[in-house]
Amino acid sequence: MKVGGIDSTAIDAMVAQLKAAAARSQPAINPLAGGASQVEKSATKVDFSQALKASLDNVASAQNHADQLGQKFTLGDDSVNLSDVMISMQKASISFQATVQVRNKVVSAYQEMMNMQV
Repeated sequence: MKVGGIDSTAIDAMVAQLKAAAARSQPAINPLAGGASQVEKSATKVDFSQALKASLDNVASAQNHADQLGQKFTLGDDSVNLSDVMISMQKASISFQATVQVRNKVVSAYQEMMNMQV
């Protein structure tokens, strides 16, 4: 059966693939062996400052890559297409905007916590 020009069997197959991938990524929990403790043992602890630094490094590298491609295109390098330059610039812009939004949420949460009465 076709739904809006898309075959529903293709949709069902894709949903099944997504469910199988999700099942593979989740650790198995044995309720007899204390499932919560096994999940805690298998999960690696992530330091917030390290995660924040890694994401900021990713944003900085995306911006640097976009700048380098822009400079190469400006200098007339034939190996760089205008579309590649524009795509990398948009990726850098979106990642920077997302970082600014996260910063705004963190500052807002901090201000809200500071205004709480103890």
